Amino acid sequence: MTKDQKNEVIEILKEKFFQYNNFYITDTEALSVAQVSNLRRTCFNKNVEMKVAKNTLIRKALESLDAEKYAGVYDSLHKVTALMFSENPKEPALIISSFRKTGNLEKPVLKAAFINGDVYTGDNSLSALTKIKTKNELIGEVIGLLQSPAKRVIAALLHHHEKQGATATAE
Repeated sequence: MTKDQKNEVIEILKEKFFQYNNFYITDTEALSVAQVSNLRRTCFNKNVEMKVAKNTLIRKALESLDAEKYAGVYDSLHKVTALMFSENPKEPALIISSFRKTGNLEKPVLKAAFINGDVYTGDNSLSALTKIKTKNELIGEVIGLLQSPAKRVIAALLHHHEKQGATATAE
């Protein structure tokens, strides 16, 4: 790889890290070419961008953006690294776990995940990450919570009003 090619990769990665608040660092070593294409296709269908790059270039891209902010992920940059970028914080985790389940595989291995500024390291974080609530899910829950007391109050008022109406007509 020439210096220019390396710089080009760094620039592309910087754009992705800047664009997305969430990314996963995975190890896809030992996956066959067919399995990797299958994984890429799954990612593409779920709006997750997958990029394979050299660890040194990934680190340079992160450091040039904000060395401090990404410090927690540097230790995970070793061996073969495939990055997964996603707007949805848990989509890559769901893709990885279903991919492993379907193919009865141990790969891809989760090395680290960077979710809205928080770093999760190690493959044992995977199941927790599949349960992360997305912003829309949280909003939905809050709306549900806000609506339920109002519904109960309205139902109680209507019920009370109907009773009042019933006694008024009986008289």
